[in-house]
Amino acid sequence: MLLAVLLAAAGWYGWQRWLRYQAAEAAEADAAVLVDALDQRVDALRRDQRAQAQRLQQADATNRVLRDELLGLGERSAIIEDSFARFADPDRHGAQALRLDEAELLLSLGQQRLLIAGDLDAARRAYALAGGVLAGVDDPAYLSLRQTLQQERAALEALEAEPRAIALARLDAFAQSVTAPQRQARNTTSTEQPWWRRAFAGIVDAQPSDSVVAVQPADVAAARAGFQLEVSLARAAAERRDVDGYRAALQRAGDWLARLEPDRPARDNGLAQLERIAAMPLSLSLPTLGSTLGQLRQLRATREEPR
Repeated sequence: MLLAVLLAAAGWYGWQRWLRYQAAEAAEADAAVLVDALDQRVDALRRDQRAQAQRLQQADATNRVLRDELLGLGERSAIIEDSFARFADPDRHGAQALRLDEAELLLSLGQQRLLIAGDLDAARRAYALAGGVLAGVDDPAYLSLRQTLQQERAALEALEAEPRAIALARLDAFAQSVTAPQRQARNTTSTEQPWWRRAFAGIVDAQPSDSVVAVQPADVAAARAGFQLEVSLARAAAERRDVDGYRAALQRAGDWLARLEPDRPARDNGLAQLERIAAMPLSLSLPTLGSTLGQLRQLRATREEPR
């Protein structure tokens, strides 16, 4: 009887231990699931935190850009207000300031047209218009400016033409005088040669010993083409005001001219003309150019200083 009771007690105790073990296993599994869920939640929170940090950085950068733009708008508004105040100030004469702006623009345009494009007529017209604009300025401080403008206009009127145009015209005239009558001269000399030279022309060729003169038609054509090519290169160099390239091309053209001209005096005369054309200037030499514009800018800078 006692043994049965002991066995029953042992069985019951074992059963309880097994139930507790099962409960502990279930609790441990639930705890693992909970820990995994918590880890996933923490990872999600970290991702959200990083995204929030990036958005805050972007917002900070946007705020800086907006602040800079706002400061720029404030500066531009201050400049505009200053400009309006300057033109509205009766002491500064808004209409006079507009006239001076127009005169400065015309003087600058005239100077640029003359120096860059060599347009002497346009420069004269621009300076004439600037003189008409300055005539409407009643400020006594600008009387000396009108005198300077008159002197500069007189210097412009004294110029006959732009130096580059004169040099190109001389070069074109010389090139035409060299190439046009050359063929006729060679044809006449070939028919007026003595009988012994015409008889032995295919056997003996007499030419000056100090230079190689083109005699055969193919050599003459090649020399004429080389001369024209160098003249074209000289024109291109003159258009871009390349003095070194201009003179080098004319020097090479002189070498071709020496082959085209068999007569020594005519050849020396042509080479001398080429040297004179090469020595011609390609740019204006006008010391007074820009003096009116410089004086106008200096006067305006002096009178418009903050009081």
